[in-house]
Amino acid sequence: MRPKERRETGEQDLFRSRLDQIIDMEHASVKLARAIDWRFLEERFGAVYTDGPGSPPLPTRLMAGLTILKHMHDLSDEVLCDRWIENPYFQFFCGEEFFQHRLVFDRSSLTRWLQRMGEEKLVALLQESLAVATRTEAMRPKDLYRVIIDTTVQPKAVMFPTDAKLINRAREIMVRLAKRHSVVLRQSYTRVGKIALIKHQRYSHAHQFKRANKALRKLRTYLGRVIRDIGRRIAGNDVSGGLRQADQPGPPRARPGPPPARAEGLFPARPGSGMHRQRQGAQTLRIRGQG
Repeated sequence: MRPKERRETGEQDLFRSRLDQIIDMEHASVKLARAIDWRFLEERFGAVYTDGPGSPPLPTRLMAGLTILKHMHDLSDEVLCDRWIENPYFQFFCGEEFFQHRLVFDRSSLTRWLQRMGEEKLVALLQESLAVATRTEAMRPKDLYRVIIDTTVQPKAVMFPTDAKLINRAREIMVRLAKRHSVVLRQSYTRVGKIALIKHQRYSHAHQFKRANKALRKLRTYLGRVIRDIGRRIAGNDVSGGLRQADQPGPPRARPGPPPARAEGLFPARPGSGMHRQRQGAQTLRIRGQG
Protein backbone atom coordinates (compact mmCIF):
# COMPACT_ATOMS: atom_id res chain seq x y z
CA MET A 1 0.00 0.00 0.00
CA ARG A 2 1.25 3.45 -0.87
CA PRO A 3 2.16 5.85 1.96
CA LYS A 4 -0.16 8.68 2.89
CA GLU A 5 1.86 11.77 2.07
CA ARG A 6 1.80 14.89 4.20
CA ARG A 7 0.63 18.29 3.02
CA GLU A 8 0.42 21.58 4.88
CA THR A 9 -3.20 21.91 5.96
CA GLY A 10 -2.95 25.16 7.93
CA GLU A 11 -5.10 23.71 10.68
CA GLN A 12 -5.10 25.26 14.14
CA ASP A 13 -5.19 23.48 17.46
CA LEU A 14 -6.42 25.09 20.67
CA PHE A 15 -4.09 23.08 22.87
CA ARG A 16 -1.02 22.97 20.61
CA SER A 17 0.93 25.62 18.78
CA ARG A 18 1.99 25.26 15.19
CA LEU A 19 5.69 24.85 14.54
CA ASP A 20 5.79 27.75 12.07
CA GLN A 21 4.62 30.03 14.91
CA ILE A 22 7.31 29.08 17.43
CA ILE A 23 10.41 28.66 15.26
CA ASP A 24 12.47 31.09 13.23
CA MET A 25 11.36 30.83 9.61
CA GLU A 26 14.72 32.22 8.48
CA HIS A 27 16.57 29.26 9.95
CA ALA A 28 18.79 27.25 7.59
CA SER A 29 16.79 24.06 8.13
CA VAL A 30 13.53 25.84 7.27
CA LYS A 31 15.00 27.32 4.10
CA LEU A 32 16.36 23.93 3.08
CA ALA A 33 13.02 22.25 3.71
CA ARG A 34 11.30 24.77 1.45
CA ALA A 35 13.95 24.41 -1.28
CA ILE A 36 13.65 20.62 -1.56
CA ASP A 37 11.17 19.28 -4.09
CA TRP A 38 9.40 16.75 -1.88
CA ARG A 39 6.94 15.77 -4.62
CA PHE A 40 9.86 14.56 -6.77
CA LEU A 41 11.07 12.33 -3.95
CA GLU A 42 7.53 11.06 -3.33
CA GLU A 43 7.20 10.03 -6.98
CA ARG A 44 10.56 8.25 -7.05
CA PHE A 45 10.18 6.45 -3.73
CA GLY A 46 6.46 5.82 -4.15
CA ALA A 47 7.16 3.59 -7.16
CA VAL A 48 8.36 0.89 -4.77
CA TYR A 49 4.93 0.51 -3.16
CA THR A 50 1.79 -1.01 -4.65
CA ASP A 51 -1.91 -0.22 -4.23
CA GLY A 52 -2.65 -3.59 -2.63
CA PRO A 53 -4.18 -4.06 0.80
CA GLY A 54 -2.14 -3.55 3.94
CA SER A 55 -1.24 -0.97 6.52
CA PRO A 56 0.02 2.30 5.00
CA PRO A 57 3.76 2.91 5.44
CA LEU A 58 5.31 6.02 6.89
CA PRO A 59 5.22 9.21 4.78
CA THR A 60 8.04 9.66 2.28
CA ARG A 61 8.91 13.15 3.51
CA LEU A 62 9.35 11.85 7.04
CA MET A 63 11.70 9.02 6.04
CA ALA A 64 13.60 11.01 3.40
CA GLY A 65 13.93 13.94 5.82
CA LEU A 66 15.31 11.66 8.51
CA THR A 67 17.85 10.24 6.04
CA ILE A 68 18.97 13.71 5.01
CA LEU A 69 19.31 14.90 8.62
CA LYS A 70 21.21 11.76 9.58
CA HIS A 71 23.88 12.22 6.92
CA MET A 72 23.93 16.00 7.15
CA HIS A 73 24.72 15.98 10.89
CA ASP A 74 26.51 12.59 10.92
CA LEU A 75 24.23 11.02 13.53
CA SER A 76 23.38 7.47 14.44
CA ASP A 77 19.82 6.20 14.44
CA GLU A 78 19.52 6.39 18.23
CA VAL A 79 20.92 9.93 18.46
CA LEU A 80 18.78 11.03 15.53
CA CYS A 81 15.62 9.83 17.27
CA ASP A 82 16.58 11.60 20.50
CA ARG A 83 17.24 14.88 18.71
CA TRP A 84 14.08 14.61 16.64
CA ILE A 85 11.98 14.60 19.83
CA GLU A 86 13.64 17.67 21.33
CA ASN A 87 14.37 19.71 18.18
CA PRO A 88 11.38 21.47 16.56
CA TYR A 89 13.42 22.30 13.46
CA PHE A 90 14.00 18.61 12.80
CA GLN A 91 10.26 17.96 13.08
CA PHE A 92 9.40 20.84 10.76
CA PHE A 93 11.97 19.59 8.25
CA CYS A 94 10.27 16.17 8.24
CA GLY A 95 6.81 17.67 7.57
CA GLU A 96 5.31 17.97 11.04
CA GLU A 97 2.89 20.86 11.64
CA PHE A 98 2.63 20.50 15.43
CA PHE A 99 5.32 19.69 17.94
CA GLN A 100 5.44 15.97 18.77
CA HIS A 101 6.46 14.85 22.26
CA ARG A 102 6.82 11.21 21.22
CA LEU A 103 8.25 9.41 18.24
CA VAL A 104 5.76 8.88 15.44
CA PHE A 105 7.96 6.09 14.01
CA ASP A 106 9.97 3.17 15.29
CA ARG A 107 13.75 3.39 15.54
CA SER A 108 14.19 0.43 13.21
CA SER A 109 11.86 1.94 10.59
CA LEU A 110 14.69 3.96 9.04
CA THR A 111 16.84 0.88 8.49
CA ARG A 112 13.99 -1.09 6.98
CA TRP A 113 13.05 1.84 4.75
CA LEU A 114 16.60 2.15 3.40
CA GLN A 115 16.74 -1.58 2.71
CA ARG A 116 13.43 -1.45 0.87
CA MET A 117 14.42 1.51 -1.28
CA GLY A 118 17.79 0.11 -2.35
CA GLU A 119 20.68 1.95 -3.95
CA GLU A 120 18.84 2.73 -7.20
CA LYS A 121 16.06 4.66 -5.50
CA LEU A 122 18.36 6.44 -3.07
CA VAL A 123 20.11 8.05 -6.03
CA ALA A 124 17.10 10.41 -6.08
CA LEU A 125 18.35 11.96 -2.85
CA LEU A 126 21.68 12.72 -4.50
CA GLN A 127 19.93 14.18 -7.55
CA GLU A 128 17.71 16.40 -5.44
CA SER A 129 20.63 17.57 -3.28
CA LEU A 130 22.52 18.65 -6.42
CA ALA A 131 19.39 20.32 -7.77
CA VAL A 132 18.88 22.24 -4.52
CA ALA A 133 22.52 23.34 -4.51
CA THR A 134 22.09 24.63 -8.06
CA ARG A 135 18.82 26.43 -7.34
CA THR A 136 20.19 28.14 -4.24
CA GLU A 137 23.37 29.11 -6.17
CA ALA A 138 25.50 27.23 -3.67
CA MET A 139 27.02 25.42 -6.64
CA ARG A 140 27.36 26.25 -10.30
CA PRO A 141 26.63 23.70 -13.04
CA LYS A 142 30.18 23.93 -14.37
CA ASP A 143 31.44 22.74 -10.98
CA LEU A 144 30.05 19.30 -11.85
CA TYR A 145 32.22 18.85 -14.92
CA ARG A 146 34.93 17.30 -12.78
CA VAL A 147 34.23 15.37 -9.59
CA ILE A 148 37.03 14.43 -7.19
CA ILE A 149 36.22 11.56 -4.85
CA ASP A 150 38.42 10.78 -1.87
CA THR A 151 38.32 7.04 -1.16
CA THR A 152 40.91 6.92 1.60
CA VAL A 153 38.28 6.08 4.22
CA GLN A 154 36.12 3.92 1.98
CA PRO A 155 36.01 0.30 3.18
CA LYS A 156 37.62 -2.07 0.70
CA ALA A 157 38.07 -5.83 0.54
CA VAL A 158 41.83 -5.70 1.15
CA MET A 159 43.60 -8.25 3.32
CA PHE A 160 45.74 -6.81 6.11
CA PRO A 161 49.33 -7.28 4.89
CA THR A 162 50.94 -9.36 7.63
CA ASP A 163 54.13 -11.33 6.96
CA ALA A 164 52.42 -14.69 7.35
CA LYS A 165 49.60 -13.84 4.94
CA LEU A 166 51.97 -12.39 2.34
CA ILE A 167 54.26 -15.42 2.49
CA ASN A 168 51.37 -17.86 2.19
CA ARG A 169 49.91 -15.79 -0.64
CA ALA A 170 53.24 -15.87 -2.48
CA ARG A 171 53.37 -19.66 -2.18
CA GLU A 172 49.83 -19.97 -3.53
CA ILE A 173 50.68 -17.78 -6.52
CA MET A 174 53.85 -19.77 -7.26
CA VAL A 175 51.93 -23.05 -7.14
CA ARG A 176 49.20 -21.64 -9.37
CA LEU A 177 51.72 -20.44 -11.95
CA ALA A 178 53.48 -23.80 -11.88
CA LYS A 179 50.21 -25.63 -12.60
CA ARG A 180 49.39 -23.19 -15.39
CA HIS A 181 52.71 -23.91 -17.12
CA SER A 182 52.53 -27.69 -16.47
CA VAL A 183 55.41 -27.74 -14.00
CA VAL A 184 55.04 -30.78 -11.76
CA LEU A 185 56.09 -30.00 -8.21
CA ARG A 186 57.10 -32.46 -5.55
CA GLN A 187 54.64 -30.91 -3.10
CA SER A 188 52.40 -27.85 -3.16
CA TYR A 189 52.10 -27.46 0.66
CA THR A 190 48.48 -26.35 0.29
CA ARG A 191 47.10 -28.18 3.29
CA VAL A 192 50.03 -27.73 5.68
CA GLY A 193 50.47 -24.10 4.60
CA LYS A 194 46.88 -23.31 5.47
CA ILE A 195 47.24 -25.02 8.83
CA ALA A 196 50.45 -23.11 9.60
CA LEU A 197 48.77 -19.82 8.70
CA ILE A 198 45.81 -20.53 10.98
CA LYS A 199 48.15 -21.47 13.83
CA HIS A 200 50.15 -18.27 13.35
CA GLN A 201 47.01 -16.15 13.54
CA ARG A 202 45.74 -17.94 16.65
CA TYR A 203 49.06 -17.76 18.45
CA SER A 204 49.45 -14.08 17.59
CA HIS A 205 45.96 -13.35 18.91
CA ALA A 206 46.81 -15.19 22.14
CA HIS A 207 50.15 -13.29 22.44
CA GLN A 208 52.09 -16.58 22.18
CA PHE A 209 54.77 -15.06 19.99
CA LYS A 210 57.28 -17.92 20.24
CA ARG A 211 54.79 -20.36 18.78
CA ALA A 212 53.68 -17.76 16.24
CA ASN A 213 57.27 -17.27 15.07
CA LYS A 214 57.67 -21.03 14.75
CA ALA A 215 54.62 -21.19 12.48
CA LEU A 216 55.99 -18.23 10.51
CA ARG A 217 59.28 -20.07 9.95
CA LYS A 218 57.31 -23.03 8.61
CA LEU A 219 55.56 -20.80 6.11
CA ARG A 220 58.90 -19.41 4.97
CA THR A 221 60.26 -22.92 4.62
CA TYR A 222 57.31 -24.00 2.48
CA LEU A 223 57.74 -20.98 0.23
CA GLY A 224 61.48 -21.59 -0.11
CA ARG A 225 60.94 -25.23 -1.02
CA VAL A 226 58.45 -24.33 -3.73
CA ILE A 227 60.78 -21.70 -5.19
CA ARG A 228 63.76 -24.05 -5.20
CA ASP A 229 61.70 -26.87 -6.70
CA ILE A 230 60.51 -24.63 -9.53
CA GLY A 231 64.08 -23.44 -10.10
CA ARG A 232 65.35 -26.99 -10.38
CA ARG A 233 62.59 -27.95 -12.80
CA ILE A 234 63.30 -24.97 -15.04
CA ALA A 235 67.08 -25.44 -14.90
CA GLY A 236 66.75 -29.15 -15.72
CA ASN A 237 64.22 -28.54 -18.54
CA ASP A 238 61.79 -30.78 -16.70
CA VAL A 239 58.77 -28.61 -17.41
CA SER A 240 56.73 -31.52 -18.80
CA GLY A 241 57.15 -33.51 -15.62
CA GLY A 242 59.03 -36.42 -17.25
CA LEU A 243 62.49 -37.37 -16.07
CA ARG A 244 63.89 -35.90 -12.94
CA GLN A 245 67.22 -34.20 -12.91
CA ALA A 246 68.77 -37.20 -11.17
CA ASP A 247 67.46 -39.55 -13.92
CA GLN A 248 68.96 -37.58 -16.84
CA PRO A 249 72.05 -39.04 -18.56
CA GLY A 250 75.36 -37.60 -17.46
CA PRO A 251 78.75 -38.50 -16.02
CA PRO A 252 78.57 -41.28 -13.43
CA ARG A 253 78.79 -40.19 -9.88
CA ALA A 254 81.66 -41.40 -7.76
CA ARG A 255 80.60 -43.90 -5.15
CA PRO A 256 81.56 -43.10 -1.62
CA GLY A 257 84.58 -45.02 -0.44
CA PRO A 258 84.81 -47.19 2.66
CA PRO A 259 84.93 -45.46 5.98
CA PRO A 260 88.43 -44.66 7.21
CA ALA A 261 90.01 -47.35 9.31
CA ARG A 262 90.15 -46.61 12.99
CA ALA A 263 93.43 -46.92 14.86
CA GLU A 264 93.17 -50.20 16.74
CA GLY A 265 95.41 -49.00 19.49
CA LEU A 266 93.66 -45.73 20.13
CA PHE A 267 90.02 -46.76 19.52
CA PRO A 268 89.64 -50.54 19.93
CA ALA A 269 86.38 -52.05 18.68
CA ARG A 270 84.11 -53.42 21.34
CA PRO A 271 83.29 -57.16 21.03
CA GLY A 272 79.78 -57.70 19.74
CA SER A 273 79.52 -54.24 18.13
CA GLY A 274 78.84 -53.64 14.47
CA MET A 275 82.40 -52.54 13.79
CA HIS A 276 83.75 -55.66 15.50
CA ARG A 277 81.59 -57.97 13.36
CA GLN A 278 82.58 -56.08 10.20
CA ARG A 279 86.25 -56.53 10.95
CA GLN A 280 85.77 -60.23 11.66
CA GLY A 281 83.99 -60.64 8.32
CA ALA A 282 86.79 -58.82 6.49
CA GLN A 283 89.42 -61.05 8.08
CA THR A 284 87.45 -64.17 7.09
CA LEU A 285 87.27 -63.01 3.47
CA ARG A 286 90.99 -62.25 3.47
CA ILE A 287 91.83 -65.72 4.78
CA ARG A 288 89.61 -67.39 2.19
CA GLY A 289 91.21 -65.36 -0.56
CA GLN A 290 94.67 -66.36 0.52
CA GLY A 291 93.63 -70.01 0.70
